[in-house]
Amino acid sequence: MADAADIAALDLAALLASRVCHDIISPVGAITNGLEVLEEETGEEMRSFAMDLIKKSARQASAKLQFARLAFGAAGSAGAEIDLGDAEAVTRNFMSGEKANIEWTAVRVLMPKNKVKLLLNLVLIATHAIPRGGTIRVTVEGAPTAPTFRLACTGTNARIPPNVDQILDGRLPEQAPDAHMIQPIYAGLLARAAAMRATVAKEGDDVVFTAVPQDIVG
Repeated sequence: MADAADIAALDLAALLASRVCHDIISPVGAITNGLEVLEEETGEEMRSFAMDLIKKSARQASAKLQFARLAFGAAGSAGAEIDLGDAEAVTRNFMSGEKANIEWTAVRVLMPKNKVKLLLNLVLIATHAIPRGGTIRVTVEGAPTAPTFRLACTGTNARIPPNVDQILDGRLPEQAPDAHMIQPIYAGLLARAAAMRATVAKEGDDVVFTAVPQDIVG
């Protein structure tokens, strides 16, 4: 079984870029369709529909890009910190276009960037645990330098996404990584860079993602 650390830097960058593009294509395509309708239609009803589509899709694209910038971007120099309140704001905007609802319980503090990036990437993975929609309850506890994250996913047929438990632990399936697999791969790499361990488990009908400092798990 391969190790996540063995992925070449170029492959990692390419897969992350593919993941971001996948999220942005849909709203950008809708904006293009709306503009085409405005060019071709003269009826007020259709033009109004097209304008509403453009506005909605532009908001979605902006929310996804702002989230991606924080979740995947450099976010400042090495050792930089991110305001957890800003992370909450971009997450709420991003989730407004998703099937699942978000509940966020955390004190607004500055936190090392890799820990915040890990939290945001776990949110993305959590949406796949409840593909039919539901609620993701995010809780952040502990000191900013040694936080504990808990994301409880409640929804119809909540399930652990395929292979995510082992991928978060750094163990890759035999097949070559793809754009769907890159999310937990990157989250696992972030966890280890942030001296944390990320795991996922079923708790009753819920799927629960956790990330704790490595010294807690020994």
